[in-house]
Amino acid sequence: MEFTDRRKKNSQAELYGYPLQFYGQPPLENICLTEFEAFAVDRLKLLKTIENLGVSHVKLSEEYKNKLESESKALNFPYRPDANDKKPQIGPSEPERRRKDHISHFILRLAYCQTEDLRRWFIQQEVDLFRYRFNELSRQQKLELLHRNNLQYDTVSVEEKKGLRDKLVNSSYSVSGITVEEQDFYKVPFQDALDLVRTRKVYLKAGYVYIPHQDIVTIVLNDFRTRLSKALALTARSLPAVHSDERLQPLLNHLSHAYVGQDYSIQKNVGKISLDQIDSLSGKSFPLCMRQLHQSLRENHHLRHGGRMQYGLFLKGIGLSLEQALQFWRSEFIRGKVDADKILELVKGMHFQLACQKYFELTHNIEEASFSLNHPNQYFIESQKALGGGKDVKRETTDTPHKSQENPAAKGSSATRESAANTSQGLSEMTEELDSYFQDA
Repeated sequence: MEFTDRRKKNSQAELYGYPLQFYGQPPLENICLTEFEAFAVDRLKLLKTIENLGVSHVKLSEEYKNKLESESKALNFPYRPDANDKKPQIGPSEPERRRKDHISHFILRLAYCQTEDLRRWFIQQEVDLFRYRFNELSRQQKLELLHRNNLQYDTVSVEEKKGLRDKLVNSSYSVSGITVEEQDFYKVPFQDALDLVRTRKVYLKAGYVYIPHQDIVTIVLNDFRTRLSKALALTARSLPAVHSDERLQPLLNHLSHAYVGQDYSIQKNVGKISLDQIDSLSGKSFPLCMRQLHQSLRENHHLRHGGRMQYGLFLKGIGLSLEQALQFWRSEFIRGKVDADKILELVKGMHFQLACQKYFELTHNIEEASFSLNHPNQYFIESQKALGGGKDVKRETTDTPHKSQENPAAKGSSATRESAANTSQGLSEMTEELDSYFQDA
């Protein structure tokens, strides 16, 4: 018993003595069911906050970081890497917060390993949380994290940086001659940085790439994502044993259902949309990504395999029946007021989800949406609700297909219709540049 206690203490000291970890070692201690549930619910709140912030703010912007730190502090999760217990404080100490972070992560693994959609959502939020925490670490803390997890990436010496100064500047777009000596470069085997090598963003020499400080996070996040994905697959294998516990099964099911994302791969509204409605709906309720695919298909009567898969699943999700979908594809293959500058700015900055959210708000005359857009089919559903005054879309009559181009499928308020009429011409003109941008991308 004494040996077990000593092993547990040593393990906890190793796990919670550092501000960030890869969650490679599961918890060894016993916890009560009340603490189990409380930890899981709090982490779910934190991950949901991360999801919402990722939609409404540019990731790692000052406002994003301030709000995430505030929420982490409120939920008693680690919120700054240099926190210590020297100053008097109310609430859990930093090791206790790290313990909660560690245990709650593994609890949600059990709940979110059950389906592909749940795993995808969980991984994305955990990666974003890891990115935020990693960027808050000091230089020495980052090196310690890399070495503890067998990522033996050493910093380049000052002498070597001086000798490679011009090459580092020319190969790294974010580095200038003034900052070469002032910032750290990491020497990484090229096979660990194939994305950066392929896009020619780093200097390559003798099998190693020289990665500037701000880009090393890309390598670390890829490794973290890969490890977590494999861990979730292994966790899924243990579910039968976990579900045999009558205390845990209801709780884990409740946690997984707390995920608000909908599984659009299940067709629930078969026949709700007809073929003759697609052109009309594409102009008012399709997100730009799906509208571009639709327009490209109409113009060229062909899409690449990936485009066909995405657009086909989207049509299925909005309610097009299998028979009409086959008819749609067959017919095509046989033939062989918006601030556009500000949306374009978000798109060019690679903030596609944020740009999509802003585009929805502007085109539907909504100041700030109360939901986070995460899926093209969700965009369509929310659009139909907005156009219909909060009601779900109703099937339009199919005997007058040309009339549907003039009359909306769902009637909004008179003020909304008048506003839409006044801005329709402006929207058409101002979104042309956006459409052409997505087409060229």
